[in-house]
Amino acid sequence: MITFPIAKVNLGLNVVGRRPDGYHDLQTVFYPVPIKDALELTLMNTRFPSPSDCDIKVTNLDVEGDEQRNLVVRAYQLLKQDFPQLPRVHAHLYKAIPTQAGMGGGSSDCAYTIKLLNEMFTIGLSDQQMMAYAARLGADCAFFILSRPAYAEGIGEQLQPIALDLSDYHIAVVRPDIPVSTKEAFSLVKPQHPAKNCRDIIMQPVETWREELVNDFEQSVFALHPEIGQIKQRLYDLGAVYAAMSGSGSAVFGLFREPVILEADFPSMFTYCGRLI
Repeated sequence: MITFPIAKVNLGLNVVGRRPDGYHDLQTVFYPVPIKDALELTLMNTRFPSPSDCDIKVTNLDVEGDEQRNLVVRAYQLLKQDFPQLPRVHAHLYKAIPTQAGMGGGSSDCAYTIKLLNEMFTIGLSDQQMMAYAARLGADCAFFILSRPAYAEGIGEQLQPIALDLSDYHIAVVRPDIPVSTKEAFSLVKPQHPAKNCRDIIMQPVETWREELVNDFEQSVFALHPEIGQIKQRLYDLGAVYAAMSGSGSAVFGLFREPVILEADFPSMFTYCGRLI
C-alpha cells in the first residue's frame, strides 16, 4: 500500500518561552504544501533474513543518519510496542520533500506511516490517538495526521484547526544547499511574545502579512547565512505577496498570485512552484 506524505510551511513562527526540559514554547501556523514524498509499505516474507521487523530503503534524496533511526521505522516500532500483532514490513521511501529545510518532511513521513499502518492492519486508531502517537516522535509530527491548516502552541504539538484557505495562491519554494543547525538557531533567539499573535495576523488580508507576520529565526539565520535572506528578498522582487523562511530554514517560500519561474534566479538549488491546497 502506498501513501504520499505532504510538506508544510510556517506562517509566522514566534519563540515565546524557554521550558524547563530545554525545549522552547512556540506560536506558529502550519499550512500544508503539495510537495510530496512517496511511502510504500509491503509485507515482509516470514523467511526474509532481516534483523529488523521494519526495514527501509530511501531513494531519490540522501537522508543523513542510520536508516534504522528513520522516523518511518521509529513510527512502526512505536506502534509495534502496543500492537505486537503487526507483521514485519518493508518500507520504500521516495524522498521529494527537501531535507533540512524546515518543511517537516521527516515528521510527515512519520505521521503517514502511522496512518498507513492503521489502515493496512485495521488497528482502529482514531485521529486523536494517531496524533498522540505522532507527538511522541516529534514536535510537529501530529500536524500531519490531518494535514490541515492549524495554529500550534507548546513545542508544536498543541494544535487548533483554523479556517484558512490559500488555494488562490501559488507557493514558490527555494531551498539552498546551506545546512542550518536547529539547535544553533534556537540558541540565538531571545524568547518573547509578539505584539500580535500570528493566529490573528493570518486572518488579515495576505497583503498585510509582510509587515506583521514574522519568523523569529530569520534575524539570526540571515546574519549567519546572508544568502538565505537574499533569497527572501529576491522572491519579493519577483512579485511575492508574502515571503518568509519556513521553520529554522533553510527553505524560503513566497506566495504569488500567478505561477513564477524560479530556475534562472536560483540555479543549483531546489525549487518548486505550485498552487496551494
